[in-house]
Amino acid sequence: MGATGVVNRKTRKGAGEADEAAMNPRSCIVTREPLEPEKLIRFVASPDGVIVPDIRHNLPGRGCWVTAARSKVEQAVQKRLFNRALKGEFEIPLTLASDTDMLLERAALGALGMARKAGLVVTGFSKVDHAIRNGSAELVFHAVDAAEDGIRKLRQAATATRELGGPEIAATRIFTSSQMDLALGGHNVIHAAALDGGATGKLVELTRFLIRYRES
Repeated sequence: MGATGVVNRKTRKGAGEADEAAMNPRSCIVTREPLEPEKLIRFVASPDGVIVPDIRHNLPGRGCWVTAARSKVEQAVQKRLFNRALKGEFEIPLTLASDTDMLLERAALGALGMARKAGLVVTGFSKVDHAIRNGSAELVFHAVDAAEDGIRKLRQAATATRELGGPEIAATRIFTSSQMDLALGGHNVIHAAALDGGATGKLVELTRFLIRYRES
């Protein structure tokens, strides 16, 4: 299940990103297309000359930008476009696309944990179903290993809520139960709902970014 309906949120600009934006337009080094920063991933050369993703946009040094899509990062690696963009010879890990995925996933899971600490996450089928039906759920997470029957029932609840004039509630299936356990401090977490509130905005933003990276 994808995450159709996950909405855009404002992104925070780091100092490195802000300075760079003032000097250069943000264009993907693969497509050469100028894009908004929330559709790009910044990469920099580490002090030891290795290309690394700067997903928080706060690492020092000159950076370059790649469309936030795994396929585009893979192309940049294969064609060694980072060397041309950064005007030097750098080590470009063959695992860079996977490394970027891991960092984006870790950031989204961290945001899920922060939302829980803020009291904005409920877990378990009954609580998630209730949050969907009363319209307080903003984003529903189903574990990758969740049973299809449970997902179907919660999807039906979301449809009923929408048809009664409630909000359209997005759902996604990108984390395993074990990952959700660790993020939420629970055991055998299969379904979770992030409720409308401050910390949920960052969670939605990072989840959406991860999904777009994997699916593009």
